[in-house]
Amino acid sequence: MQRLPMIDMHAHFYGGGLVEELRARDARPCLRHDNGGVQMLAMNGAFPFEEAHWKPETVLGQMDRAGIDRRMLTFPGALCLDALPVAEIGAAIAGFNNLMSDLQAHTNGRLMGLAGLPLAEPELAARELLRIRQELGLAGAILPSDYFNTIRDAQTLLPVLEAANATGALLMLHPGPMAGHMPEPVAKEFPQYRTSAVALQAQTSQVVLTLLLSDLLDRFAHIRFQIINLGGTIPFIFERMESIARHRTPEKPFPTDRLRRLWFDTASMGPRALECAVALYGADRIMLGTDWPIFRDLPHETTLAKSRLSSEDLALISHGTAQSLLDDLGLV
Repeated sequence: MQRLPMIDMHAHFYGGGLVEELRARDARPCLRHDNGGVQMLAMNGAFPFEEAHWKPETVLGQMDRAGIDRRMLTFPGALCLDALPVAEIGAAIAGFNNLMSDLQAHTNGRLMGLAGLPLAEPELAARELLRIRQELGLAGAILPSDYFNTIRDAQTLLPVLEAANATGALLMLHPGPMAGHMPEPVAKEFPQYRTSAVALQAQTSQVVLTLLLSDLLDRFAHIRFQIINLGGTIPFIFERMESIARHRTPEKPFPTDRLRRLWFDTASMGPRALECAVALYGADRIMLGTDWPIFRDLPHETTLAKSRLSSEDLALISHGTAQSLLDDLGLV
């Protein structure tokens, strides 16, 4: 299979002053030296912290080796920094957003950015979202997906949603806690599978349900919602939900068609899952995502080339869907 142009719409970045902030912190999330290296002590575990996490030159070098043409770098939402009190983290978030704008300009859009927001104060977060769209030229922001576990939770972000709607922002809904909340505890056994795979995918599905079954997509019709990891388990359980509706509420079918009002990325998923997602959403709603540097597979070799999809579908997933969205967002 010939290698296709690739736009990576799901990767993370820890630069822009966050490294210094994390080194200075006394509690998780923070950075600590350990056995000659540096460890990131995150809210739900620890991992080695390397130049790949914060150095733009390293990011660009890996993109060259992987054949990735453009990459969307997001504020590291899973660290829970955006859920901390504004007095602790507000300046670091603004600094990160400023750097993303600078990188976007200096790389001619090869590196792009999704901003962080100081979510402990929704009105301030809304003003920052207006700034990153109107002044910094970024696509939008990353939001902790716990805000979309229920309609009531989503309503706590109304100022942010209104600002995103007014500016047509892209919002990536990524696992993370609401401000003032702690992450769910990791599973006591096999946490890398129970928590990081099964629970994460199930929670992502809850986010999709909130958007589908509420009026959020109608009230905020100009927001582009990006759902990670192919929408969780939705491609595999939507028929069960349709069946539930047929048998229990036949006058109100499950709104499967509303799935095409969302965008989905492929992050950390493989070729068989991708085939199921394309059959449900359509390739024109799916964008390549790597979850780099947390995952470091080469997307062409591990996912695209191993799928049984048509060349037309693969072209949309690798770059076409993302490019169309970026054009609409004004990021040519």
